[in-house]
Amino acid sequence: MTARILVINPNCSDAVTRGIDEACAPLRIPGGPAIECVTLKEGPPGIQTQQDVDGVISPLINLVKSRESDYAAFVIACYSDPGLHSVREATGKPVLGISECGILTALTLGQKFGVIAILRQSIPRHLRYVGALGLTDRLAAEVPVGLPVAELADEKKTFGRMVAAGMQLRDAHGADVVVMGCAGMSRYRKPLQQEIRIPVVEPTQAAVTMAIGRVQLAWHA
Repeated sequence: MTARILVINPNCSDAVTRGIDEACAPLRIPGGPAIECVTLKEGPPGIQTQQDVDGVISPLINLVKSRESDYAAFVIACYSDPGLHSVREATGKPVLGISECGILTALTLGQKFGVIAILRQSIPRHLRYVGALGLTDRLAAEVPVGLPVAELADEKKTFGRMVAAGMQLRDAHGADVVVMGCAGMSRYRKPLQQEIRIPVVEPTQAAVTMAIGRVQLAWHA
């Protein structure tokens, strides 16, 4: 029986889930685990505050517990990694957060990583997380595009701001790799990398790639 990985979008936007599913497409390889993406219906339209993060922890735990026997690994597809450690306590299966995995992947691609955030108010929350990981010295900077999650699908509004943020991270802050700080940005990875000419990490892809390795090699926490 083919192993399955469940990728959970903790906000209630089906459009974001579709983008996450498209980002996972290159990782669906013959003989590899099946990758399925779901929307957490109890989630807010976008996870943009600490209260949003805290509010989805219990629903995430309940979802993972209800699906534990069906999946070999779980990915929490929100850059705040909501409930990551609580969900890990609730299951014996691997649970990966896209922020942690995106940052760890960036560390293999450059000395200083920069992050493109959605909103300025997201940055203090992200900085606390980078500090908890012990990686503040490797962070070049974090720059917002000034758009909520729901507006990221608007390419005319979003892509130019992402390019400007990426170039600012590269030229003003010395980043040699950029992490996209929201799962809703997934569609822009390739064109953004082409524009700013340094590696761009799409964090859901990073987390799912690690989940595949955990499943295939049977590494368990």
